[in-house]
Amino acid sequence: TWHLKKIPQIVRERTFSLDSPKFEAKTKLELNSVCGIECQRKLPVPTLSDLKSLLSYETVFENGTRTLTEVSVLGAVPDPAANTTTRRPLRKKRQIYGTDSRFSIYDKRFMTNFPFNTAVKISTGCSGILVSPKHVLTAAHCLHNGKDYVKGSKRLRVGLMKTKSRGNGRKRKGTSDGMPSFQWTRVKSTHIPKGWFKGVSGDIALDYDYAVLELKRPHKRKYMELGISPTIKMMPGSMIHFSGFDNDRSGQLVYRFCSISDESNDLFYQYCDAEPGSTGSGIYLRLKEPNKKKWKRKIIAVYSGHQWVDINGEQQDYNVAVRITPLKYAQICFWIHGNDENCAQG
Repeated sequence: TWHLKKIPQIVRERTFSLDSPKFEAKTKLELNSVCGIECQRKLPVPTLSDLKSLLSYETVFENGTRTLTEVSVLGAVPDPAANTTTRRPLRKKRQIYGTDSRFSIYDKRFMTNFPFNTAVKISTGCSGILVSPKHVLTAAHCLHNGKDYVKGSKRLRVGLMKTKSRGNGRKRKGTSDGMPSFQWTRVKSTHIPKGWFKGVSGDIALDYDYAVLELKRPHKRKYMELGISPTIKMMPGSMIHFSGFDNDRSGQLVYRFCSISDESNDLFYQYCDAEPGSTGSGIYLRLKEPNKKKWKRKIIAVYSGHQWVDINGEQQDYNVAVRITPLKYAQICFWIHGNDENCAQG
């Protein structure tokens, strides 16, 4: 069951103008030098002052202008047991674990209907998910490398799936029946939490690898609501689901589900088979609504991709997702609605 949680408040304090970004960073779909679960075990729990800095955010607008918004955080209670996790055996370096368990969605009845229609393609090479009539949730590293915005983010676009029409009943040369093509929409603005920037933490912290894009025009499609990420033991079969546009299956929507193997307060480690291109996908669960017989899918994490981390002097890899905690729910909800009135209960 989805359990209601009281959400902390994110309150806008003041907004400053910043210099326009250079937009010179290279897009990296695989990250190095990141603070993952092992690293998090050694970190102190962030104070309210830390949270205020980490959850302040930059906004970049379509015309290249940039602002920094400082926020206050009300009602947040730091969790002293936040970073405790269960240890698992080490794994070999790979992105497909054993048999490839991904499914390519070909049938347009599925492809253009919920929940698969909520998956979108980002013009920098990532995936994302529709979270409102005008907003897309994705990974921060699809737009910013921790120091500067990536080259392709200056004229950022979002591709919404549509199936190719065959015209006069004949298949056009070089196309597959039902293969998705994209209707591209310009992005009006992007929000990235300050916690993602290297200058704040000294290193990239995966906990803040998420961003929200505001589209120039509403998309008029069904979108997926945000949810608070439950612990592994509260998930049916500890299973998560997500769909994205993996680079090795060009032009295909790829769906997968798998179990989570490890968790911290901010991250999930999992064995989902995924290739670059699917990063930024929304990870979702299907749980029962409280006191109702209805089931509902909600986004509970953002897929951050395949990561390399230095653990005890050894390079190890894993697939990781950034959990939507009550604080992140408050921030993302604030970005979507522009106020916290609609974000009191998650």
